[in-house]
Amino acid sequence: MIFGFLKPPPLSPRLVRLRESDLLNTLTPLELKIVDGLMHERRYLAGEIIFDEGEEGQALYLVTAGHVQISRTINGAPEILTELSPGAFFGDLALLDNSPRNAQARAWDNCELAVFFRADFMSLMETDAVIGYKISLALARHIASMLRGAMDPGRPPAGAL
Repeated sequence: MIFGFLKPPPLSPRLVRLRESDLLNTLTPLELKIVDGLMHERRYLAGEIIFDEGEEGQALYLVTAGHVQISRTINGAPEILTELSPGAFFGDLALLDNSPRNAQARAWDNCELAVFFRADFMSLMETDAVIGYKISLALARHIASMLRGAMDPGRPPAGAL
């Protein structure tokens, strides 16, 4: 095959996992590598708190392995809102503002997360508008879907936070 050198190299397993997310699935392989360079990998043990309700939000989390449970205190008792699997993301409002977290995130089992800090996202928006636009559009669609789910009690919510 004479044109084999023109074929892009395969994505690493980590990039494949990131691309499976609705947040990043519209990015090209090069754009995905740029975003991956800005993300921080974190590992949590089963039961470990990722963030607590009321904490200042500073980052979005993308589940790359394991499961995360989102819960909220309602009438003084914790209530589980959802369990997130690989490909899901949460804490998305933290990319947009620094309001307190409205729920707690806890590792349901041992899990790996890709963490995207607000400062890195804002820097990306200034340096690469196309990538920033694609991620912002995915965030807007995600938030709209959650709002629609909240307004229709018969419809399950689309996301975590």
